[in-house]
Amino acid sequence: MTVLQTTFRDLVRIVAMVILFWPLYLHAQSGGNPLRPDSMQDLAFTQRQGVSLPLDARFTDSEGRTLPLNTFIAGRPAILSIGYYRCPNLCDLEREDLLHALSLSGLKTPGDYTLLVVSVDPAETPAIAREARADDLARFPETGSEQGWHFLVGSQEETGRLSRAVGFHSRYDNGLKQYLHPMGLIFVTPAGTVSGYVLGVGYRAGDIRQAVSLAAKGQRSAASPILLLCFHYDATTGRYTLAIEKLLRLAGVLTVLTLGSLLAMAHWRRLS
Repeated sequence: MTVLQTTFRDLVRIVAMVILFWPLYLHAQSGGNPLRPDSMQDLAFTQRQGVSLPLDARFTDSEGRTLPLNTFIAGRPAILSIGYYRCPNLCDLEREDLLHALSLSGLKTPGDYTLLVVSVDPAETPAIAREARADDLARFPETGSEQGWHFLVGSQEETGRLSRAVGFHSRYDNGLKQYLHPMGLIFVTPAGTVSGYVLGVGYRAGDIRQAVSLAAKGQRSAASPILLLCFHYDATTGRYTLAIEKLLRLAGVLTVLTLGSLLAMAHWRRLS
């Protein structure tokens, strides 16, 4: 991928984030339910390397099969993404970033890794998981996905057990009608223990490959304590608002870089 393509992709991601976050921004600015600073920090990942997942917890996959978590891991290193399929914010973008990184990583499923996408919303059904899986496969077709990619739903109890084990915190906001949760990936050893985390979005193929490699060896790694949510705390209003202004500034910079690259390329082609 060229520098220009990478810059353009980053620009598209930033613009998408602005579009996704705009309704939440308006909600906060219009006096929506405030979130306290301490409550925001409570949603950050608690990194728990070495902790065992509840391997007996039962989840239902996109084909309607209800099986223990250990069956889906199947003795391979696993990448765990927790969110929900009808999330109006970053969940789809996180999966897109992950699958794009995997497509460039050289890793193959199911031989090198297992992908576990788990919904935190107990109301979501296998049909919803099946639709999300089909959409992702349409964008990122992967040989072996039938054995290696599992899109799961579960009861509140079972999802809660898994979330507590890996340090994933979430809650439902009645005002926003959405789940609030952190963004990031958990990497799991073949034995079913937490190996490490890659937090935020914008995943790189090398980072994913290294995290899977460490998990495959049963090794642990620590991630920087990044907290990516839909909100940031605005001390002037006393409530959390979206960092729309920051995103717009970044989008402006990327736009200038992209246009500059296009002009430079056009000029170079004329000279040649």
